[in-house]
Amino acid sequence: MSGWDNRTFHLGKDMSVRLPSAADYELQIEKEHQWLSKLAPNLPLPIPVPLAMGKPEHGYPWKWSIYRWLEGKSAHSAPISDLTVFAADLANFLIALYRIDTTGGPKPGAHCFYRAGSLSVYDAETRQAIASMEGQIDTSAATAVWEIALSTSWKNPPVWVHGDISTGNLLVKAGNLCAVIDFGQLAVGDPACDLAINWTLFHGKSRETFQRILSLDKDTWTRARGWALWKALVVAAGFTNPNNTESSQCRRIIDELLADHEHKN
Repeated sequence: MSGWDNRTFHLGKDMSVRLPSAADYELQIEKEHQWLSKLAPNLPLPIPVPLAMGKPEHGYPWKWSIYRWLEGKSAHSAPISDLTVFAADLANFLIALYRIDTTGGPKPGAHCFYRAGSLSVYDAETRQAIASMEGQIDTSAATAVWEIALSTSWKNPPVWVHGDISTGNLLVKAGNLCAVIDFGQLAVGDPACDLAINWTLFHGKSRETFQRILSLDKDTWTRARGWALWKALVVAAGFTNPNNTESSQCRRIIDELLADHEHKN
């Protein structure tokens, strides 16, 4: 789930415009304008810089934004030269983000779909998804992973959280990570939701590198596993065709998460 449900258009060489497609996503406009220019100087990679905010008019009902254009293609489709280097670069970006002063930062809420907050917000949805996948996955193991994740919490001061670290929001140029985009789910709180990419993209040495550089406690990785499980479950459970490519990919991620949990516990 992208942080924004929006349409992005390239305006010539240097700018892009982002148009929310629903009222829920309009909440993120002013937040990005307030905070991104303050976060950007403290980060090792470029992030979107708001240039102007448009108002509802001419039949379009929500606020919208113009940003400085960032070169690169989505890691969802662009080739990555070295996944371990990519993992290290992303981990160092997140470390820098988590070190920025959070004074006045937005707490988890509807504006970020409760990212950086408690997994319990998605408890009913996750349990329903697990039940609907009986016979397709090990539902007992999935329930155990979920319940263990729910039993932990972030006990440190809140940190800045991107909220949707996924391949669609990571830009690649010449095979390397070159920018991080889409801060619509930005909040301050628990960073666990930023770590789901540990299982959705990384594996082997790249996964080990990502975890080693971030050096977070076991409970945070346990919650991160819960966030990744929630997302994979609700996407997989939404498909009726078991041969659908995305559904198959989500089941693979679920199997990875369950195997990783068994190995670590």
